[in-house]
Amino acid sequence: MTTPPSAPSTHRPADRGTPSSVDHGAVADLRTRLRGRVVEPGERDFEALTRVMAVDVTGRPALLARPTDAADVVEVLRFSRAAGLPLTVRSGGHGGAGHGTVDGGVVVDVRDLTSIDLDLASRTVWAGAGLTAGELTAATAEHGLAVGFGDTGSVGISGITLGGGVGWLSRAHGLTIDNLLAAEVVTAAGEVLLVDDTSHPELFWALRGGGGNFGVVTRLRYRLRPVDGVVGGMLVLPATPEVVAGFVAAAEAAPEELGCIMNVMTCPPLPFVPQELHGQLVVMGLLCFAGPEEDGAAALAPFRALAPPLADLVRPIPYPEMFPPADPEYRPTAVSRTLMMRTVDLDLARTILGHLEASDAPVRVVQVRALGGAIARVPAQDTAYAHRSSRLMTNVAAFYSGPDDRPARAAWVAELSALLDQGDPGLYVNFLGDDGPDRVRAAYPGSTWDRLAAVKATYDPDNVFRRNHNVPPAAQG
Repeated sequence: MTTPPSAPSTHRPADRGTPSSVDHGAVADLRTRLRGRVVEPGERDFEALTRVMAVDVTGRPALLARPTDAADVVEVLRFSRAAGLPLTVRSGGHGGAGHGTVDGGVVVDVRDLTSIDLDLASRTVWAGAGLTAGELTAATAEHGLAVGFGDTGSVGISGITLGGGVGWLSRAHGLTIDNLLAAEVVTAAGEVLLVDDTSHPELFWALRGGGGNFGVVTRLRYRLRPVDGVVGGMLVLPATPEVVAGFVAAAEAAPEELGCIMNVMTCPPLPFVPQELHGQLVVMGLLCFAGPEEDGAAALAPFRALAPPLADLVRPIPYPEMFPPADPEYRPTAVSRTLMMRTVDLDLARTILGHLEASDAPVRVVQVRALGGAIARVPAQDTAYAHRSSRLMTNVAAFYSGPDDRPARAAWVAELSALLDQGDPGLYVNFLGDDGPDRVRAAYPGSTWDRLAAVKATYDPDNVFRRNHNVPPAAQG
Protein backbone atom coordinates (compact mmCIF):
# COMPACT_ATOMS: atom_id res chain seq x y z
CA MET A 1 0.00 0.00 0.00
CA THR A 2 1.47 3.32 -1.00
CA THR A 3 0.24 5.38 1.92
CA PRO A 4 -0.05 4.50 4.69
CA PRO A 5 0.92 0.88 5.44
CA SER A 6 -1.03 -1.35 7.75
CA ALA A 7 -0.29 -1.58 11.45
CA PRO A 8 -3.30 -3.28 12.89
CA SER A 9 -2.58 -3.75 16.59
CA THR A 10 -0.63 -2.23 19.45
CA HIS A 11 2.42 -3.76 21.17
CA ARG A 12 2.00 -7.19 19.64
CA PRO A 13 4.61 -9.79 20.57
CA ALA A 14 6.29 -11.21 17.50
CA ASP A 15 5.30 -14.67 18.72
CA ARG A 16 4.19 -16.21 21.99
CA GLY A 17 5.56 -18.90 24.24
CA THR A 18 8.88 -19.20 22.44
CA PRO A 19 12.33 -20.01 23.85
CA SER A 20 14.45 -16.97 24.68
CA SER A 21 17.97 -18.43 24.73
CA VAL A 22 20.15 -20.59 22.52
CA ASP A 23 23.11 -22.86 22.93
CA HIS A 24 26.05 -20.59 22.18
CA GLY A 25 28.19 -23.55 21.23
CA ALA A 26 25.63 -24.47 18.58
CA VAL A 27 25.62 -20.86 17.35
CA ALA A 28 29.42 -20.90 17.11
CA ASP A 29 29.21 -24.11 15.08
CA LEU A 30 26.61 -22.51 12.80
CA ARG A 31 28.98 -19.60 12.17
CA THR A 32 31.64 -22.01 10.90
CA ARG A 33 29.20 -23.69 8.52
CA LEU A 34 27.74 -20.51 7.02
CA ARG A 35 29.25 -18.39 4.31
CA GLY A 36 26.88 -15.64 5.41
CA ARG A 37 26.57 -13.82 8.73
CA VAL A 38 25.05 -14.82 12.05
CA VAL A 39 24.04 -11.83 14.20
CA GLU A 40 23.09 -12.13 17.87
CA PRO A 41 21.60 -9.69 20.40
CA GLY A 42 24.22 -7.23 21.60
CA GLU A 43 26.05 -7.05 18.28
CA ARG A 44 26.38 -3.60 16.80
CA ASP A 45 23.73 -3.80 14.07
CA PHE A 46 21.38 -6.40 15.57
CA GLU A 47 18.65 -3.89 16.42
CA ALA A 48 18.69 -2.29 12.96
CA LEU A 49 18.72 -5.64 11.16
CA THR A 50 15.80 -7.09 13.11
CA ARG A 51 13.56 -4.03 12.89
CA VAL A 52 10.43 -4.33 10.74
CA MET A 53 8.10 -1.66 9.39
CA ALA A 54 5.31 -2.40 11.89
CA VAL A 55 6.44 -0.30 14.85
CA ASP A 56 4.03 -1.89 17.30
CA VAL A 57 5.44 -5.40 16.91
CA THR A 58 7.54 -6.19 19.98
CA GLY A 59 9.85 -9.12 20.52
CA ARG A 60 13.49 -10.02 20.23
CA PRO A 61 14.85 -12.80 18.03
CA ALA A 62 17.45 -15.14 19.48
CA LEU A 63 19.55 -14.66 16.36
CA LEU A 64 19.42 -13.48 12.78
CA ALA A 65 21.10 -15.32 9.91
CA ARG A 66 22.04 -13.69 6.60
CA PRO A 67 22.47 -16.57 4.11
CA THR A 68 24.35 -16.03 0.87
CA ASP A 69 22.82 -18.98 -0.99
CA ALA A 70 20.43 -21.90 -0.67
CA ALA A 71 23.07 -24.07 1.03
CA ASP A 72 23.31 -21.51 3.83
CA VAL A 73 19.54 -21.60 4.23
CA VAL A 74 19.68 -25.38 4.63
CA GLU A 75 22.17 -24.96 7.48
CA VAL A 76 20.03 -22.37 9.24
CA LEU A 77 16.96 -24.60 9.00
CA ARG A 78 18.95 -27.51 10.40
CA PHE A 79 20.12 -25.34 13.31
CA SER A 80 16.65 -24.05 14.17
CA ARG A 81 15.17 -27.53 14.02
CA ALA A 82 17.87 -29.00 16.31
CA ALA A 83 17.48 -26.13 18.75
CA GLY A 84 13.69 -26.30 18.74
CA LEU A 85 13.43 -22.62 17.89
CA PRO A 86 10.64 -20.97 15.91
CA LEU A 87 11.59 -19.62 12.54
CA THR A 88 10.62 -16.74 10.31
CA VAL A 89 11.77 -15.39 6.96
CA ARG A 90 12.24 -11.72 6.13
CA SER A 91 13.27 -9.65 3.16
CA GLY A 92 11.77 -6.17 2.88
CA GLY A 93 10.04 -6.31 6.27
CA HIS A 94 7.06 -4.24 5.06
CA GLY A 95 4.26 -6.59 6.11
CA GLY A 96 1.72 -4.94 8.39
CA ALA A 97 1.54 -8.03 10.61
CA GLY A 98 5.26 -7.86 11.40
CA HIS A 99 5.97 -11.42 10.35
CA GLY A 100 9.59 -10.56 9.55
CA THR A 101 10.62 -11.02 13.17
CA VAL A 102 9.98 -13.66 15.84
CA ASP A 103 10.40 -13.49 19.60
CA GLY A 104 13.12 -15.85 20.84
CA GLY A 105 13.49 -17.50 17.45
CA VAL A 106 15.56 -17.49 14.28
CA VAL A 107 15.17 -14.91 11.52
CA VAL A 108 16.28 -16.09 8.07
CA ASP A 109 17.10 -12.74 6.52
CA VAL A 110 17.43 -13.13 2.75
CA ARG A 111 18.55 -9.57 2.05
CA ASP A 112 22.04 -10.68 1.00
CA LEU A 113 20.58 -12.79 -1.82
CA THR A 114 20.89 -10.07 -4.45
CA SER A 115 22.11 -11.84 -7.58
CA ILE A 116 20.76 -10.69 -10.96
CA ASP A 117 21.21 -12.97 -13.99
CA LEU A 118 19.63 -11.34 -17.05
CA ASP A 119 18.98 -13.27 -20.25
CA LEU A 120 18.20 -10.58 -22.80
CA ALA A 121 17.61 -13.06 -25.61
CA SER A 122 14.73 -14.74 -23.78
CA ARG A 123 13.71 -11.61 -21.85
CA THR A 124 13.96 -13.39 -18.51
CA VAL A 125 15.85 -12.81 -15.28
CA TRP A 126 16.88 -14.92 -12.32
CA ALA A 127 16.77 -12.62 -9.32
CA GLY A 128 17.89 -13.14 -5.73
CA ALA A 129 15.03 -13.13 -3.23
CA GLY A 130 16.63 -10.36 -1.18
CA LEU A 131 16.44 -7.71 -3.89
CA THR A 132 14.00 -4.86 -3.52
CA ALA A 133 11.51 -3.95 -6.23
CA GLY A 134 13.40 -0.72 -6.80
CA GLU A 135 16.76 -2.45 -7.21
CA LEU A 136 15.56 -5.00 -9.74
CA THR A 137 13.49 -2.39 -11.59
CA ALA A 138 16.56 -0.16 -11.97
CA ALA A 139 18.68 -3.04 -13.25
CA THR A 140 16.20 -4.21 -15.88
CA ALA A 141 15.28 -0.66 -16.95
CA GLU A 142 18.81 -0.25 -18.31
CA HIS A 143 17.67 -2.63 -21.07
CA GLY A 144 14.16 -1.20 -21.52
CA LEU A 145 12.60 -4.12 -19.64
CA ALA A 146 10.63 -4.53 -16.43
CA VAL A 147 8.94 -6.91 -14.04
CA GLY A 148 5.66 -5.60 -12.72
CA PHE A 149 5.92 -5.33 -8.94
CA GLY A 150 3.92 -3.02 -6.68
CA ASP A 151 4.29 0.71 -6.16
CA THR A 152 6.95 0.96 -3.43
CA GLY A 153 10.60 0.47 -4.29
CA SER A 154 11.78 -0.69 -0.86
CA VAL A 155 9.47 -3.73 -0.80
CA GLY A 156 11.28 -7.05 -1.14
CA ILE A 157 10.58 -8.87 -4.39
CA SER A 158 10.02 -12.24 -2.73
CA GLY A 159 7.35 -10.98 -0.33
CA ILE A 160 5.33 -9.09 -2.91
CA THR A 161 5.63 -11.92 -5.42
CA LEU A 162 4.50 -14.69 -3.09
CA GLY A 163 1.38 -12.69 -2.15
CA GLY A 164 0.42 -11.94 -5.76
CA GLY A 165 1.96 -8.62 -6.77
CA VAL A 166 -0.52 -5.86 -7.64
CA GLY A 167 1.18 -2.79 -9.10
CA TRP A 168 1.62 -0.27 -11.89
CA LEU A 169 1.88 -2.83 -14.71
CA SER A 170 -0.77 -5.32 -13.52
CA ARG A 171 -3.60 -4.25 -15.82
CA ALA A 172 -1.28 -4.42 -18.83
CA HIS A 173 0.88 -7.43 -18.02
CA GLY A 174 -0.76 -9.25 -15.12
CA LEU A 175 0.24 -9.67 -11.51
CA THR A 176 3.84 -10.37 -10.57
CA ILE A 177 2.93 -14.06 -10.17
CA ASP A 178 1.61 -14.10 -13.74
CA ASN A 179 5.17 -13.37 -14.84
CA LEU A 180 6.90 -15.79 -12.46
CA LEU A 181 8.44 -18.66 -14.41
CA ALA A 182 10.30 -20.59 -11.73
CA ALA A 183 11.66 -20.41 -8.20
CA GLU A 184 14.39 -21.98 -6.11
CA VAL A 185 12.91 -23.09 -2.79
CA VAL A 186 14.38 -24.61 0.36
CA THR A 187 11.76 -26.77 2.04
CA ALA A 188 11.25 -27.47 5.73
CA ALA A 189 13.04 -30.80 5.24
CA GLY A 190 16.11 -29.00 3.88
CA GLU A 191 15.62 -29.95 0.25
CA VAL A 192 16.60 -27.43 -2.41
CA LEU A 193 14.00 -27.58 -5.16
CA LEU A 194 13.82 -25.94 -8.55
CA VAL A 195 10.09 -25.37 -8.99
CA ASP A 196 8.13 -24.49 -12.13
CA ASP A 197 5.02 -25.60 -13.99
CA THR A 198 6.51 -29.01 -14.78
CA SER A 199 8.69 -29.65 -11.71
CA HIS A 200 6.65 -29.70 -8.46
CA PRO A 201 3.76 -27.99 -10.26
CA GLU A 202 1.45 -27.97 -7.22
CA LEU A 203 4.09 -26.19 -5.15
CA PHE A 204 4.61 -23.73 -7.99
CA TRP A 205 0.86 -23.09 -8.06
CA ALA A 206 0.85 -22.46 -4.30
CA LEU A 207 3.83 -20.10 -4.40
CA ARG A 208 1.89 -17.85 -6.77
CA GLY A 209 -0.25 -16.11 -4.18
CA GLY A 210 -0.02 -18.47 -1.18
CA GLY A 211 2.51 -16.36 0.69
CA GLY A 212 5.45 -17.63 2.72
CA ASN A 213 3.79 -20.87 3.80
CA PHE A 214 5.84 -23.39 1.85
CA GLY A 215 9.55 -22.78 2.23
CA VAL A 216 12.35 -20.26 1.90
CA VAL A 217 12.44 -18.88 -1.62
CA THR A 218 16.02 -17.99 -2.52
CA ARG A 219 15.78 -17.11 -6.23
CA LEU A 220 12.96 -16.25 -8.63
CA ARG A 221 12.85 -16.36 -12.42
CA TYR A 222 10.67 -13.75 -14.10
CA ARG A 223 9.45 -12.97 -17.58
CA LEU A 224 10.46 -9.42 -18.52
CA ARG A 225 8.21 -7.00 -20.37
CA PRO A 226 9.31 -4.18 -22.69
CA VAL A 227 8.83 -0.93 -20.76
CA ASP A 228 10.97 1.85 -22.15
CA GLY A 229 9.79 4.76 -20.04
CA VAL A 230 6.28 5.70 -18.89
CA VAL A 231 4.06 8.74 -18.59
CA GLY A 232 3.56 8.94 -14.87
CA GLY A 233 3.52 10.87 -11.65
CA MET A 234 1.16 12.59 -9.25
CA LEU A 235 -2.05 14.44 -10.10
CA VAL A 236 -3.64 16.30 -7.18
CA LEU A 237 -7.32 17.21 -7.58
CA PRO A 238 -9.93 18.81 -5.31
CA ALA A 239 -11.83 16.33 -3.13
CA THR A 240 -15.43 16.50 -4.31
CA PRO A 241 -17.91 13.65 -4.79
CA GLU A 242 -17.82 14.20 -8.54
CA VAL A 243 -14.03 13.95 -8.66
CA VAL A 244 -13.90 10.85 -6.43
CA ALA A 245 -16.55 8.95 -8.38
CA GLY A 246 -15.26 10.25 -11.70
CA PHE A 247 -11.68 9.20 -10.93
CA VAL A 248 -12.72 5.61 -10.25
CA ALA A 249 -14.86 5.50 -13.38
CA ALA A 250 -12.01 6.89 -15.49
CA ALA A 251 -9.58 4.35 -14.00
CA GLU A 252 -11.83 1.44 -14.89
CA ALA A 253 -12.44 2.76 -18.41
CA ALA A 254 -8.78 3.57 -19.08
CA PRO A 255 -6.59 1.61 -21.47
CA GLU A 256 -4.96 -1.36 -19.81
CA GLU A 257 -1.58 0.33 -20.11
CA LEU A 258 -2.68 2.75 -17.38
CA GLY A 259 -2.21 1.76 -13.77
CA CYS A 260 -3.41 4.18 -11.13
CA ILE A 261 -4.05 4.66 -7.44
CA MET A 262 -6.54 7.13 -6.00
CA ASN A 263 -5.83 8.35 -2.47
CA VAL A 264 -8.61 10.46 -0.97
CA MET A 265 -6.69 11.86 1.97
CA THR A 266 -5.45 14.79 3.98
CA CYS A 267 -2.88 16.62 1.90
CA PRO A 268 0.66 16.33 3.25
CA PRO A 269 2.93 19.40 3.21
CA LEU A 270 3.87 19.04 -0.45
CA PRO A 271 5.87 22.02 -1.71
CA PHE A 272 4.03 22.06 -5.04
CA VAL A 273 0.56 22.29 -3.45
CA PRO A 274 -0.61 25.66 -2.05
CA GLN A 275 0.10 25.84 1.67
CA GLU A 276 -3.51 26.59 2.58
CA LEU A 277 -4.45 23.11 1.28
CA HIS A 278 -2.00 21.29 3.54
CA GLY A 279 -4.02 19.15 5.96
CA GLN A 280 -7.16 19.52 3.85
CA LEU A 281 -8.80 16.69 1.91
CA VAL A 282 -7.58 16.19 -1.65
CA VAL A 283 -7.64 13.47 -4.26
CA MET A 284 -4.04 12.41 -4.79
CA GLY A 285 -3.88 10.38 -7.96
CA LEU A 286 -0.79 8.37 -8.83
CA LEU A 287 -0.75 7.46 -12.51
CA CYS A 288 1.50 5.32 -14.69
CA PHE A 289 0.90 4.87 -18.41
CA ALA A 290 3.20 2.16 -19.77
CA GLY A 291 2.61 2.67 -23.46
CA PRO A 292 3.65 4.97 -26.30
CA GLU A 293 4.20 8.49 -25.04
CA GLU A 294 1.95 9.95 -27.70
CA ASP A 295 -0.93 7.85 -26.37
CA GLY A 296 -0.35 8.89 -22.78
CA ALA A 297 -1.97 12.31 -23.07
CA ALA A 298 -5.19 10.81 -24.41
CA ALA A 299 -5.27 8.17 -21.65
CA LEU A 300 -4.76 10.79 -18.94
CA ALA A 301 -7.13 13.43 -20.36
CA PRO A 302 -10.24 12.10 -18.54
CA PHE A 303 -8.49 12.49 -15.19
CA ARG A 304 -7.29 16.01 -15.92
CA ALA A 305 -10.80 16.93 -17.07
CA LEU A 306 -12.40 16.05 -13.73
CA ALA A 307 -11.42 19.43 -12.23
CA PRO A 308 -8.65 22.03 -12.53
CA PRO A 309 -5.64 20.24 -10.99
CA LEU A 310 -4.15 21.55 -7.77
CA ALA A 311 -0.87 20.05 -8.95
CA ASP A 312 0.04 18.10 -12.08
CA LEU A 313 3.37 16.29 -12.02
CA VAL A 314 2.46 13.65 -14.61
CA ARG A 315 5.05 13.62 -17.39
CA PRO A 316 7.28 11.26 -19.40
CA ILE A 317 9.77 9.67 -16.99
CA PRO A 318 11.96 6.57 -16.76
CA TYR A 319 9.95 3.75 -15.21
CA PRO A 320 12.18 3.49 -12.08
CA GLU A 321 11.07 7.01 -11.12
CA MET A 322 7.68 5.51 -10.24
CA PHE A 323 9.54 4.07 -7.22
CA PRO A 324 10.84 7.15 -5.39
CA PRO A 325 13.57 6.73 -2.74
CA ALA A 326 12.23 5.49 0.58
CA ASP A 327 13.07 6.93 3.97
CA PRO A 328 14.39 3.98 6.02
CA GLU A 329 13.25 5.71 9.21
CA TYR A 330 9.64 6.04 8.02
CA ARG A 331 7.60 3.70 10.24
CA PRO A 332 4.11 5.12 10.62
CA THR A 333 1.57 4.00 13.17
CA ALA A 334 -1.72 3.36 11.40
CA VAL A 335 -4.83 1.23 11.60
CA SER A 336 -6.01 -0.07 8.26
CA ARG A 337 -8.37 -2.51 6.61
CA THR A 338 -8.33 -3.87 3.09
CA LEU A 339 -11.29 -5.05 1.01
CA MET A 340 -12.51 -5.52 -2.54
CA MET A 341 -15.27 -3.38 -4.04
CA ARG A 342 -17.40 -3.26 -7.19
CA THR A 343 -17.99 0.46 -7.77
CA VAL A 344 -17.81 3.96 -6.32
CA ASP A 345 -20.83 6.05 -7.30
CA LEU A 346 -21.69 9.59 -6.22
CA ASP A 347 -23.53 8.47 -3.09
CA LEU A 348 -20.63 6.33 -1.94
CA ALA A 349 -18.19 9.13 -2.78
CA ARG A 350 -20.20 11.41 -0.49
CA THR A 351 -20.02 8.77 2.25
CA ILE A 352 -16.25 8.52 1.86
CA LEU A 353 -15.75 12.28 2.01
CA GLY A 354 -18.17 12.70 4.91
CA HIS A 355 -16.34 10.18 7.05
CA LEU A 356 -12.93 11.57 6.14
CA GLU A 357 -14.14 15.05 7.10
CA ALA A 358 -15.56 13.81 10.40
CA SER A 359 -12.30 12.22 11.52
CA ASP A 360 -9.65 14.25 13.34
CA ALA A 361 -6.85 11.76 12.65
CA PRO A 362 -3.75 13.65 11.48
CA VAL A 363 -3.69 11.48 8.36
CA ARG A 364 -6.65 9.46 7.10
CA VAL A 365 -7.09 7.95 3.68
CA VAL A 366 -9.31 5.87 1.45
CA GLN A 367 -7.26 4.32 -1.31
CA VAL A 368 -8.80 2.72 -4.41
CA ARG A 369 -7.07 0.81 -7.21
CA ALA A 370 -8.74 -0.34 -10.41
CA LEU A 371 -8.03 -3.97 -11.25
CA GLY A 372 -9.25 -5.84 -14.34
CA GLY A 373 -7.36 -6.01 -17.61
CA ALA A 374 -4.72 -8.71 -17.74
CA ILE A 375 -5.38 -9.59 -14.09
CA ALA A 376 -8.90 -10.73 -14.92
CA ARG A 377 -7.89 -12.77 -17.98
CA VAL A 378 -6.10 -15.40 -15.88
CA PRO A 379 -8.51 -18.14 -14.69
CA ALA A 380 -8.99 -18.00 -10.92
CA GLN A 381 -7.87 -21.60 -10.46
CA ASP A 382 -4.53 -21.09 -12.22
CA THR A 383 -2.84 -19.45 -9.20
CA ALA A 384 -3.43 -19.17 -5.46
CA TYR A 385 -4.48 -15.54 -5.99
CA ALA A 386 -8.16 -16.22 -6.65
CA HIS A 387 -9.68 -12.72 -6.86
CA ARG A 388 -9.44 -12.36 -10.62
CA SER A 389 -12.96 -11.00 -11.06
CA SER A 390 -12.69 -8.31 -8.37
CA ARG A 391 -12.88 -4.82 -9.84
CA LEU A 392 -11.53 -2.49 -7.16
CA MET A 393 -9.04 -2.95 -4.35
CA THR A 394 -9.60 -0.56 -1.44
CA ASN A 395 -7.73 0.32 1.74
CA VAL A 396 -9.06 2.44 4.58
CA ALA A 397 -6.47 3.80 7.03
CA ALA A 398 -5.98 6.29 9.83
CA PHE A 399 -2.78 7.27 11.62
CA TYR A 400 -2.72 7.30 15.40
CA SER A 401 -0.35 8.92 17.89
CA GLY A 402 -0.28 6.25 20.59
CA PRO A 403 -2.35 3.70 22.52
CA ASP A 404 -4.77 6.34 23.82
CA ASP A 405 -6.12 7.41 20.44
CA ARG A 406 -5.75 4.09 18.64
CA PRO A 407 -9.19 2.68 19.68
CA ALA A 408 -10.97 5.69 18.17
CA ARG A 409 -8.99 5.35 14.92
CA ALA A 410 -9.73 1.62 14.77
CA ALA A 411 -13.45 2.23 15.29
CA TRP A 412 -13.47 4.82 12.50
CA VAL A 413 -11.70 2.46 10.10
CA ALA A 414 -14.08 -0.38 10.96
CA GLU A 415 -17.18 1.79 10.53
CA LEU A 416 -16.17 3.20 7.17
CA SER A 417 -14.97 -0.17 5.90
CA ALA A 418 -18.35 -1.68 6.75
CA LEU A 419 -20.09 1.04 4.74
CA LEU A 420 -17.81 0.34 1.76
CA ASP A 421 -18.41 -3.42 1.87
CA GLN A 422 -20.36 -4.36 -1.26
CA GLY A 423 -20.36 -8.10 -0.78
CA ASP A 424 -17.07 -9.06 -2.47
CA PRO A 425 -15.60 -11.29 0.27
CA GLY A 426 -12.07 -11.35 -1.13
CA LEU A 427 -8.99 -9.53 0.06
CA TYR A 428 -5.37 -9.16 -0.99
CA VAL A 429 -3.11 -11.02 1.40
CA ASN A 430 -0.20 -8.59 0.93
CA PHE A 431 -2.31 -5.82 2.49
CA LEU A 432 -3.53 -7.98 5.34
CA GLY A 433 -2.45 -7.12 8.87
CA ASP A 434 -2.68 -9.21 12.01
CA ASP A 435 -6.43 -9.59 11.54
CA GLY A 436 -6.93 -13.20 12.61
CA PRO A 437 -7.56 -16.52 10.84
CA ASP A 438 -10.97 -15.60 9.42
CA ARG A 439 -9.44 -12.83 7.35
CA VAL A 440 -6.65 -15.14 6.16
CA ARG A 441 -9.32 -17.62 5.14
CA ALA A 442 -11.07 -14.86 3.13
CA ALA A 443 -7.87 -14.32 1.15
CA TYR A 444 -8.09 -17.91 -0.11
CA PRO A 445 -11.73 -18.64 -0.95
CA GLY A 446 -13.38 -21.95 -1.71
CA SER A 447 -11.23 -24.71 -3.11
CA THR A 448 -8.14 -22.48 -3.10
CA TRP A 449 -7.80 -22.97 0.67
CA ASP A 450 -8.17 -26.75 0.43
CA ARG A 451 -5.60 -26.98 -2.32
CA LEU A 452 -3.12 -24.80 -0.39
CA ALA A 453 -3.61 -26.94 2.72
CA ALA A 454 -2.87 -30.07 0.69
CA VAL A 455 0.34 -28.55 -0.70
CA LYS A 456 1.28 -27.49 2.83
CA ALA A 457 0.80 -31.04 4.07
CA THR A 458 3.16 -32.30 1.38
CA TYR A 459 5.97 -29.76 1.75
CA ASP A 460 5.63 -28.51 5.35
CA PRO A 461 3.57 -31.07 7.31
CA ASP A 462 4.85 -29.80 10.68
CA ASN A 463 4.01 -26.17 9.85
CA VAL A 464 7.58 -25.01 10.36
CA PHE A 465 6.76 -21.98 8.22
CA ARG A 466 3.88 -20.68 10.33
CA ARG A 467 5.05 -17.12 10.98
CA ASN A 468 3.00 -15.78 8.08
CA HIS A 469 -0.63 -15.54 7.05
CA ASN A 470 -0.80 -19.18 7.84
CA VAL A 471 -2.54 -21.97 5.96
CA PRO A 472 -2.20 -25.03 8.26
CA PRO A 473 -1.46 -28.38 6.63
CA ALA A 474 -4.42 -30.53 5.75
CA ALA A 475 -5.08 -33.42 8.12
CA GLN A 476 -3.53 -36.59 6.82
CA GLY A 477 -4.55 -40.18 7.21
